Amino acid sequence: MSLIIVGSLALDTIEAPAGSVSEVPGGSSSYCSIAASYFTHPNIVGVVGNDFPESVLALFRDHQINLEGLVIEEGKTFRWGGRYAENFDDRTTLFTELNVFETFNPTLPDTYKDATHVLLANIHPGLQHHVLDQLETESFVVLDTMNLWIDTALDELLTLIKRVDMLVINDEEANMLTQERNYGKAARKLQAMGPDWVVIKKGQHGALLFHGEDVFSVPGLVLDEVKDPTGAGDTFVGALIGYLDQSKEHSFDNMKLAVVFGSVLASFCVQDFSVDGITYLEEADLEERYDKFVIMSQF
Repeated sequence: MSLIIVGSLALDTIEAPAGSVSEVPGGSSSYCSIAASYFTHPNIVGVVGNDFPESVLALFRDHQINLEGLVIEEGKTFRWGGRYAENFDDRTTLFTELNVFETFNPTLPDTYKDATHVLLANIHPGLQHHVLDQLETESFVVLDTMNLWIDTALDELLTLIKRVDMLVINDEEANMLTQERNYGKAARKLQAMGPDWVVIKKGQHGALLFHGEDVFSVPGLVLDEVKDPTGAGDTFVGALIGYLDQSKEHSFDNMKLAVVFGSVLASFCVQDFSVDGITYLEEADLEERYDKFVIMSQF
């Protein structure tokens, strides 16, 4: 298995200015794996309850996502509910029901243990450590985290950061970890913690890639309508590592392409609710959106 993705699988209820949806596919692994599937065949590790819709599992299979590492337990699937303000920058969590996810202990099938690329999507750092301990080969590891773990599991997170090749983090989380508002200074402090590669996401304003002294900036695509930003960051990192797994190249030029393709898929994600914006895209859709990024970045 070349790429494994370990994270959460959920059913979301979302309220936004454009409307609302209930019990739709959510969780970091859902977005990451579907985005990665446009470039490679991802293998997920996760847990759901026996109430998880068969239609969603069928969707994963349609995207050639390997479900060998998915455990279906007796009980309810993890559920999350959120409400977005008009500006989409302010989000209120309405409820969080961990259910079977509360006792999730990621166990890699034997066929997963020689993965060349590993995405540690957003779950507790202790569980992410446990995943790395099970690997039997040297893998390129990408870590995604969030402010919750910075607040509640900082020591475990800092030791985990030392073990990964790339850290993907948003601008506020970068400030929390480094106490730096300047992106360059923040990136250098994050690199000093361990990872050779750092990506700082800036939401609708794009993302920055750092490696040594090299810096690359990808803009945010200007969209006429945004319906639901849930999962955009997960989509970004899923497409990024999916492209890296396909290309098997970690040069700076290739990493720039990975960041661009991450931005391409994320721009589709926000245009519909849940994973609908990244479901069943055609190659022509990706090429057209990629060209828009190229044109917007040229001068």
